[in-house]
Amino acid sequence: MDPMNSNDTLERLARTIESRKPGQGGDPDKSYVARLLHKGPDAFLKKIGEEATETVMAAKDIDHGGPTPELQGRLVGEVADLWFHSLIALAHYNLRPADVLAELERRAGTSGIEEMALRKAQQREATQD
Repeated sequence: MDPMNSNDTLERLARTIESRKPGQGGDPDKSYVARLLHKGPDAFLKKIGEEATETVMAAKDIDHGGPTPELQGRLVGEVADLWFHSLIALAHYNLRPADVLAELERRAGTSGIEEMALRKAQQREATQD
């Protein structure tokens, strides 16, 4: 899949989720997304936790059963569910997929170990102020 199409897919999905917000006329009786947004953060954050757990379980199944197409498909499906519910959270907090992509781009080429050390140093500075 072309990465540009992937970005388009995320943005299209983000626009749909945005249209389901209560302030945009989203109807909780007709839309799953509108229902989660109407219920508030506890509802969609709980779903993110569930989907994260299911993603881990699907990955562990591959570890134990080998990379079969069925198990790989399950992992892809669980990650899609996790991303979807994460997009709902982003919309609720008035953020876009582009914000996440910009952060990933900012981190590109940076050692993960260096990135974690920088974040810890920034947290220490913030608590000392």
